[in-house]
Amino acid sequence: MNAWAVAALVLLAVPAPACLWVASRGTPVHRLVGASLLSSVAGAVFLVLPQAYGRSSYQDLALVLGVLAPAGTLVFTRFVSGRPHGTRASATDT
Repeated sequence: MNAWAVAALVLLAVPAPACLWVASRGTPVHRLVGASLLSSVAGAVFLVLPQAYGRSSYQDLALVLGVLAPAGTLVFTRFVSGRPHGTRASATDT
């Protein structure tokens, strides 16, 4: 086990459970923050693992996650907002 694998293990052992706990409990805003932070931690893990195993093709996972994570955040926000599909938010809704 090299230093890169230890770094990935530390990222999975320390911040990932905390992000999962925040994403599973609390208000919708706290859950959104937890999910967003978890995607950042997963992206960091997917960037460290190719260094640990010496396979650059694993970095594609980090790139895909970097593109899809903000879209997932937007979808989560849309469902949590509680507005029916097809209605627009007005200036007085905020």
